[in-house]
Amino acid sequence: MLFTSGFILSILIGYIRYLTGPEYAFSLIYLIPIFIVTIYVGRWAGIIISVTSVSSWLVADLTMLHTFSNPLIPYINEMFRLIVFLVITFILSELIHTIKKQKRLSMIDPLTKIDNRRAFIKLSDLEIKRASRSKRPLSIAYIDIDNFKYINDHFGHSVGDTLLILVADIIKHTTRETDITSRLGGDEFVVLMSDTEAESAYLVTTKIQGKILGLMQEKGWPSTCSIGLVTFNCLPDSTDELIKEADNTMYSVKQNGKNMIRHKIIDSLDHDGNQQKND
Repeated sequence: MLFTSGFILSILIGYIRYLTGPEYAFSLIYLIPIFIVTIYVGRWAGIIISVTSVSSWLVADLTMLHTFSNPLIPYINEMFRLIVFLVITFILSELIHTIKKQKRLSMIDPLTKIDNRRAFIKLSDLEIKRASRSKRPLSIAYIDIDNFKYINDHFGHSVGDTLLILVADIIKHTTRETDITSRLGGDEFVVLMSDTEAESAYLVTTKIQGKILGLMQEKGWPSTCSIGLVTFNCLPDSTDELIKEADNTMYSVKQNGKNMIRHKIIDSLDHDGNQQKND
């Protein structure tokens, strides 16, 4: 729709040129469809509109060829006008590409290459709204690496970084593409599982825990993981509440010996009838 509108507008500007004669120059108005189409449709669409704009202007000038001192002048003018339009199109498309790239990078954890806290909050807010409409449960697993400071202190920060990268890889490849996987910061990870009831969520979480423990044993790292898993049959109003509940559940594992999963099921917002399962 935008491309078609831009195409029609570029033709219309050429027609106005034809009606008003050679004394008025409206070439800057062509930048309106060029800008709009390049920004919202893409570079190649902007190039096509640029060529169309120059062509419509040239056709109008050729109908007034007798007003020019040399018949080559319209062709020369439009060649330079096309160069200007194309340069503007390329600069604008590169700017848009850079902005989009920076926006994507701002949502990714630079070390593990999974979503960061900002991305998790944004995506989870949308997921809560969607789940509220469909009346489907959500499950969230809050994963904390035990003894991570010891790993950094005794093996070095490069080993600590490698551990985090490998854990993120395990979590990402153990969950579905539709699940939201994020590193909240430090050695804390979180997974939001959409349309996932308690039994399925617990099964996935135990797989994650098993693979992480297997990794630690394989590498000879004296570390485990504590996981707080919460299934919401009654959804909270915000991601902050979602994270807070999962964080508190994980913290209770830390206080009771670490290296466990605690599973809480929330059936109402006042937490009546909560169920807990420890492993």
